[in-house]
Amino acid sequence: MVTRASSRTPRPGRRLRTLLASGAAALALTAGAVVPGNPLAPAPSEARADDGKTTLTVAVAQSVDSLSPFLAQRLLSTSIHRLMYDYLTNYDAKDNKAIPGLATAWEPSADKLTWTYTIRPDSKWSDGQQATAEDAAWTFNKMMTDEGAATSNGSFVGNFEKVTAPSKDKLVIQLKEPQATMAALDVPIVPRHVWEKVEDFSKFNNDKDFPVVGNGPFILTDYKVDSFVKLKANKDFWRGSPKFDELVFRYYKDQDAAVAALRKGEVSFVAGSPSLTPAQSASLENAPDIKVNDAPGRRFFALAVNPGARTKDGKKFGDGHPALLDQKVRHALFMAVDRKTIIDKVFQGHAVEGEGYIPPRFSDYFWKPSDGQKLAYDPAKASALLDEAGYKKNSAGKRVGKDGKPLDFRILCHATDPNDKAIGKYLQEWWGEQGIGLKVDCLDNVSDPWYAGEYDLAFDGWSVNPDPDFVLSIHTCAALPSKAKESAATDNFICDKQYDELYKKQLAEYDPAKRADLVRQLESRLYDTGYMNVMAYPNAVEAYRTDHIESITTMPAAAGNIYGQDGYWSWWSAVPAAGASSSSSSDSGGSSTGVLIGVGIAVVVLAGGGLLFAMRRRSTAEDRE
Repeated sequence: MVTRASSRTPRPGRRLRTLLASGAAALALTAGAVVPGNPLAPAPSEARADDGKTTLTVAVAQSVDSLSPFLAQRLLSTSIHRLMYDYLTNYDAKDNKAIPGLATAWEPSADKLTWTYTIRPDSKWSDGQQATAEDAAWTFNKMMTDEGAATSNGSFVGNFEKVTAPSKDKLVIQLKEPQATMAALDVPIVPRHVWEKVEDFSKFNNDKDFPVVGNGPFILTDYKVDSFVKLKANKDFWRGSPKFDELVFRYYKDQDAAVAALRKGEVSFVAGSPSLTPAQSASLENAPDIKVNDAPGRRFFALAVNPGARTKDGKKFGDGHPALLDQKVRHALFMAVDRKTIIDKVFQGHAVEGEGYIPPRFSDYFWKPSDGQKLAYDPAKASALLDEAGYKKNSAGKRVGKDGKPLDFRILCHATDPNDKAIGKYLQEWWGEQGIGLKVDCLDNVSDPWYAGEYDLAFDGWSVNPDPDFVLSIHTCAALPSKAKESAATDNFICDKQYDELYKKQLAEYDPAKRADLVRQLESRLYDTGYMNVMAYPNAVEAYRTDHIESITTMPAAAGNIYGQDGYWSWWSAVPAAGASSSSSSDSGGSSTGVLIGVGIAVVVLAGGGLLFAMRRRSTAEDRE
C-alpha cells in the first residue's frame, strides 16, 4: 500500500521533475464549475467575517495507522502528515511538476552524486523555532541509521552516502550512485529538537503530546483512536494560512450514513471507500446544492498473489498455497477474470479497464501489454494452462493436484469495500467454472494475516504519485521484512532478480525519456511474473455541497481528485461558502449525524478516505498512498 502515495500507498510512487521550480496556476472547483486559482500564491484572507471559527470536518472510513511520519502507510495518515510537515519539494497542482517546499531550489554537482538544497528562511516550527537544513539532515540521517525510522520511507535514503547541513540554509546530500528521485523525496521533515528525544522509533506513534510541533499548513491539536483527528490552521505558514480555522478528520464506518448526511446538509464533502458507489453518485447527481466530481483517479485496483512470504535472508513463513508458485497457475487465474464485466457491472463505467501497473493518468509511465503478451479473458486457455500445470478436473469437475487434494484458494477482502465483495462473487463464479474453489475472507482488519503471509490472494491497490519510484520499490527484494510477520516496505513479498535489476537502472537514469522506458520495462516484467493483476483504474468519485464550499482545488487542475492529493492543495485552498452552516458530531461519536451548531461552521465528510492502502495495516481497500 499506499499512496502511500502512496497512499501507503500508500506511501503508496513519488516525484521527479525540474532542478529549479517555479509557481504555476491551479484551477479550483467551485459550485459545480472550474475557476482559476493559484495554489502557489499566499492564501487570501478569511472567506467571510462570520462570528466564530470555521471548521472543515472530513469524515473518513479508515482509521489512522500512525501519526508518526516514520511509520505511517495509510493514505489518511500520510495525507495528514502532508498537512503537518513541509517536504523539501511539493507537486504543482496544475501539472504535477516539482515546486518549492521547504527547499526553494535544488541543484546537482556535475557528476550528479551531490545535491545541494537551499532551505527557505521563512519557515518556522509551531513552537516558534526556525526550520533549518539541520532539521532535514537529522531526519534523513535518522532514517539512514535507525531501522524503525526507515519503516515507511526508507527506500528514499537507501542510496544516500552522507547528509550534512553546512549552514542553516544549505542541505547537502551525497549519493552512492545517481538517483533520479532527488526532486521527489517524499519525506516529511521533522523538528530535530522534538524528535531527538524519541527512544524507539518503531513504537512511537506521535499521538500523546498536543499540539504536535510542525511547520505545515495545519497543526495537529488532538486525536482519539478510531474517532477523530483535529488540526488548526497554521497562521504562520509561509505559503499563507488556510481559510478554514480548523480541520477535523472524523471516522465514519457507514458510507451510506455519510451520503445521507451530505443530503441533509449535515456534512459538506463525501468520497467513498475508496469512491462513492455508482448508486450513491447517481443518487446525488441531481440533488440540490450538491456537485459530484467524477475524474480519472491516481490509483489502481488489483488482484495480488502471495508468492511465498519470506524474509530478506530467505526464511520462509506463512501458509500461501504452493500451487501459486507456478506461473502457469497464476496466469490461468488471471485469464479467467473478465475485466470488462468488472468495469461494466461493478464500477458501472466509473473506472478504466486495468492493464499495466501505472494508471493512464500518468501518461509518461503508462504501459499496456502487447497483443501476444496480454493475459486476456480466455477461459479455454486458462483451463489448458491448469491442465499443463498438473491440476486436472476429476469426475466431479473439481481441479485436483497430483496429491489428490482439491485446488482451493482464499482471498483477503476488505469488509468496508463493496468492490471487493462484488468482485469476490464474480471470481467465485469464474474460477468455479474452472473447477477451483475460492473462499472470500472479508475482514475489518486484514493486516495481521497479510503481515503473516497467511493468505493466498488479496485485493490490493495503491495511490500512485507522479514519480512512480515508491510503488515500484515495494516489489523489490530489499523491501522484504527483516523478520517474519514484521511490517516492512514490501507489498506482497515479491522478490525477482530481473525486476530488481531494472529497478536499479531506472532509479539511476536522469534522462526522462530513457527512465520512462525503463519504468515501462519494469511494468512489463511485473505483468509477466503474474504476481499482480491490475483489474481496474477507478475514477475518483466524490461529492460536496456547493452551499458549504465555495471553491476547492482539484489535482490535476483540469480533471482531478479532491481527496488524497499529492500535496495539501484541497484542504489548504478550501474556501467556506458565504453564510454556510452545517453540523458536527461530538468528539465521542464515531459515526453520528451530528447536531447543528450555527452559522459560519462548515463540515466536510469524506466517507472512505485512504489508497490506496496501507502497506502495513490494510484495514480498508484504500489504505495506502
